[in-house]
Amino acid sequence: MTVKAIALITVTDKETLGKYREVAGEALAKHGGRVAAADPAPAVLEAAFDAPDITALLEFPTVEAATAWRKDPALEPIHALRNTGGKSTIVVLPS
Repeated sequence: MTVKAIALITVTDKETLGKYREVAGEALAKHGGRVAAADPAPAVLEAAFDAPDITALLEFPTVEAATAWRKDPALEPIHALRNTGGKSTIVVLPS
């Protein structure tokens, strides 16, 4: 069983977010995660807030693995790149 997570990112600093993209896959893999799909210009059908610039669908083996990825102290510098390069909302969609 896998769980999905949707990441909605509004870009504020392209250079910093580019650095994040270079290391994000390895950080996800540390906890069994991967990018299942991504779109740098998503078609937004409805938005209660500003539409994201980037949308990614992530997969993890469990909700616990997704939580461990986000809370891993060793990955904090990588999460900081994402949060410096943009504003993100990441939501887990359990199976």
